[in-house]
Amino acid sequence: MRVLGVDPGLTRCGVGVVEGVAGRPLTMLGVGVVRTASDAELGHRLVAIERGIEEWLDEHRPEYVAVERVFAQHNVRTVMGTAQASAVAMLCASRRGIPVALHTPSEVKAAVTGSGRADKAQVGAMVTRLLRLDAPPKPADAADALALAICHIWRAPAVNRLQQAHAAAAAAHVPRVPRTAAAPVRKVPR
Repeated sequence: MRVLGVDPGLTRCGVGVVEGVAGRPLTMLGVGVVRTASDAELGHRLVAIERGIEEWLDEHRPEYVAVERVFAQHNVRTVMGTAQASAVAMLCASRRGIPVALHTPSEVKAAVTGSGRADKAQVGAMVTRLLRLDAPPKPADAADALALAICHIWRAPAVNRLQQAHAAAAAAHVPRVPRTAAAPVRKVPR
């Protein structure tokens, strides 16, 4: 499975591509940051993020895109920028028919480090170790993008099984349509 992880942000949007399957060693195929100038007009920044993500999609052809789920912060302006960058990433993937998964920061931290309260340094150290890198990717947004991709690779099989179980349960509980009076009745001779 090849996953593009996206750590959304207006100034620095982390991107990282990881390939592998759960239970086996993973491989980093690329990591970086799509940057925009903080003094540029919002629309121009969003277009720059779109172009950057499109380039990553063209180059790496991921099967899935994993995006950090926007969560509440004290700074509304920061939340809005993160949400806008997140929407651009989801749009780019969806336009190509690539499935998008959203993962919360604590979900990603727990998957990669074992603790949903891990700090940036711990996430970076574990990403470095899991991908057998020489040093943690810089800036932290890049490491976070790789962590998102790793989280998705490890969680996708369980999530898929859960979705299949829900679908099977729903199908098993579909009410049967009663026979109507117009249906032919077969008489049995005595």
